[in-house]
Amino acid sequence: MTDVVSGLAPELAGAKKGSGEVPAASAGERFTSYDVEAFEVPGGREENWRFTPMKRLRGLHDGTAALDGTVTLEVTGAAEGVTVETVGRDDARIGEAGTPADRIAAAAWSAFREATVVTLDGAPEPVTITVTGPGADATAASHLQLRTTPHTEATVVLEHRGSGALADNLEIVLGDGSRLTVVVTEEWADDAVHVGAQHLSVGRDATLRVTSVALGGDLVRISPVVSYRGPGGDAELVGLGFADAGQHLEQRLLVDHSVPNCTSNVLYKNALQGKAGTTDAHTVWIGDVLIRAAAENTETFEFNRNLVLTQHARADSVPNLEIETGEIAGAGHASATGRFDDEQLFYLQSRGIPEDVARRLVVRGFFGEILNKIALPELRERLEAAIEAELSITGV
Repeated sequence: MTDVVSGLAPELAGAKKGSGEVPAASAGERFTSYDVEAFEVPGGREENWRFTPMKRLRGLHDGTAALDGTVTLEVTGAAEGVTVETVGRDDARIGEAGTPADRIAAAAWSAFREATVVTLDGAPEPVTITVTGPGADATAASHLQLRTTPHTEATVVLEHRGSGALADNLEIVLGDGSRLTVVVTEEWADDAVHVGAQHLSVGRDATLRVTSVALGGDLVRISPVVSYRGPGGDAELVGLGFADAGQHLEQRLLVDHSVPNCTSNVLYKNALQGKAGTTDAHTVWIGDVLIRAAAENTETFEFNRNLVLTQHARADSVPNLEIETGEIAGAGHASATGRFDDEQLFYLQSRGIPEDVARRLVVRGFFGEILNKIALPELRERLEAAIEAELSITGV
């Protein structure tokens, strides 16, 4: 039987309490479940979905997607210190990092046949994991878990490519005292849709560094959730997105500080360029940080910057900071959205630099802070070249 929540707008009458369709008073009260039927079918007016173009989700949200396609997952660079396993959903490790918090993540959980578990035990070389979509007009679900053993250090590059629609759950489980650096790229074909939930669980005195780069795809919506299992955890999430005409890039993150003496730092940058007569280029960034009553001596900061290069582009940015204790080391959040700086352009042109080159230099500088965090030269250069190709599309 469905509980009816009183006082709601008519379109939400009959929504389940805590289902995610009714706004929660606190991020700590958000509803989670492995059961897809525990979530109401979103219509697009709900807070969690109001920025997402529902008609472009290929049925991932309402149960009409077959999710019977095949996703190819290839692990390269796996040598000493790396174990790759294919397991069923009955493996006790699956779900350790977190529980789905929306209907699509729950659908992906219910639909995947086998999960891939990659255990990193002192891997000396970077490990590359390439996820290839199910193909044009196909839909699929997948599940990947990355694990580190205590007091180890590793680097993983997670690449997304190909066509089709993918709903997936990514789990990252850091052992105590370990350090993991992850670079996630969204380099999809123009038709692709990717809706992903990231469950990031940080152990005692563990360090997580995640750099996300979103360039391709028709619609990409990623929802990272950071949780801490012990004091001393340190998480940094940085990312960039470049949205062309018609692209929708969305990041919805939650950093949940529930234990003392942990830190987090979040920085995302988006650039947008549209084109007359097309669907707007659109980026969405929702940044939630929750500091619970028990999380004393927390230090956290989150920042989102958006650079609008042309007309016919839209950036939505909503930073939220919720603090339940006054005993913190520091907390802050900020957001800024602006158009191309004509003064910078004039300065460069006055020194003999052509306008098109000057515009490229400004955008490169805007993204440089993020790209410089990628310590793998070949990968960084490839992504820089991809951004340069994006800039050439409208002659920016």
